[in-house]
Amino acid sequence: MIEGIQIKVCGLTSLVDAEYADMCGADYLGFNFYAKSSRHITFRHYAAMSGRLPERRRVAVAVEPDAAELRAMADAGFDRFQIHFRHDFPIKKVEAWSQSVGPAKLWLAPKLPPGTDVAPRWLELAKAVLLDTFDKSLFGGTGRTGDWPMFKRHRRDHKGTTWILSGGLNAENVGDALDGTGARFLDVNSGVESAPGVKDHAKLEAFAAAVRRSARR
Repeated sequence: MIEGIQIKVCGLTSLVDAEYADMCGADYLGFNFYAKSSRHITFRHYAAMSGRLPERRRVAVAVEPDAAELRAMADAGFDRFQIHFRHDFPIKKVEAWSQSVGPAKLWLAPKLPPGTDVAPRWLELAKAVLLDTFDKSLFGGTGRTGDWPMFKRHRRDHKGTTWILSGGLNAENVGDALDGTGARFLDVNSGVESAPGVKDHAKLEAFAAAVRRSARR
């Protein structure tokens, strides 16, 4: 945690990057199991480095997983489960995710078209909601900033939920993001990379420093 701001570094694919994220103050380490993602890793890849990872909470990232996929992530020992899904995805399946891992461990990441709000029912099923930039063809990983006013409004109106800001964050804009949204939990990915899945350690340090400066203001 940096000056009261929680940070998740996502899209990790190597032990060295996970260790550097930990050194820079990350609270959560994110690993993407969505096969179509450019930052995708396999369970075998994750298992090979799992025993040497820093003692930080680990987040499994998936897109609309079925029951078997979610069980595999749970069996791998993850602390949190970040699930991306279409805004019109059947609610019964969202309920099944919550029942499987528990609301306290579930982070919902709905894919919200412009003008669409978070459904109240989702807030009963998960402790945290991650809001990312909308893209018709992608589930996150756009590298573009999202709807900050919408994030601020949701955070203001639903104080019992942990709101995680994602989408295009980097050292240059994170100060404006914190000032404009009031976010206390950030998810960073492409903004600290030199290539998809390869973290740039200088960018990670610069991001942490920018968060620290903004939080102290």
